[in-house]
Amino acid sequence: MFVLPETLILSDAAAAVRSFEEALDQGSADKGTFTVDATALRSFDTSAIAVLLEARRLSQATGRAFMVEGAPATLIELSGLYGVDGLLGFAPAPAEPHSALA
Repeated sequence: MFVLPETLILSDAAAAVRSFEEALDQGSADKGTFTVDATALRSFDTSAIAVLLEARRLSQATGRAFMVEGAPATLIELSGLYGVDGLLGFAPAPAEPHSALA
């Protein structure tokens, strides 16, 4: 699993892509799903979407599926505005526990 940092803006994009490349190279024998954990992501701009799309392209080039877990709702909404939310493989958000009524 690849963990995104708390901040992913344009100035961080090139380094983030290099990190994805390294992670994929290290797990080159693994053909399972390349999962990105976006739980820590708090500050981002549209370049985060471009980075995730590149990570998806890189993972598919190695024969792996791609999925993003724990993405902030605003990132999912932003990717929807660009029409790429379906490409990014966002895992469904965990269901919130329901409180029992007495």
